[in-house]
Amino acid sequence: MRVLGLDIGDRRTGVALSDETGLLASSLPVLVSDGSTDMLQSIINLVNETGASEIVVGMPISLSGDRGKQAKKVDGILSILRDQITIPIKTFDERYTTKDAERILKLIGAKPSRNRARTDSVAAAIILQAYLDSKKIE
Repeated sequence: MRVLGLDIGDRRTGVALSDETGLLASSLPVLVSDGSTDMLQSIINLVNETGASEIVVGMPISLSGDRGKQAKKVDGILSILRDQITIPIKTFDERYTTKDAERILKLIGAKPSRNRARTDSVAAAIILQAYLDSKKIE
């Protein structure tokens, strides 16, 4: 069972995919789009290409637990996406994932400030791996 992980942003969407056992997340290249329609079609295409049976989307919840402007944007995109695909779409708290991604990239000698797309993909992998790990606990 492959699970697709997404870190949806305004210009880029970080992408990760699990292995077939659903145990390990790996980052994929980001999806870049000028409009939400292009992004939605890119996500649908990716689901079809990868054979994903589930999608996990990072939900940008504030540190206080509130759902702000970006969370509402993600909710809107997910609402449209749910009307267009039949596989389950779940959300997962994405607090600190960008900072964690930046820290990981620095550890391997990369400069996250120079390659935001790479940071977004690593953040998507962190979100997906945390989700996969949480399923092991259940």
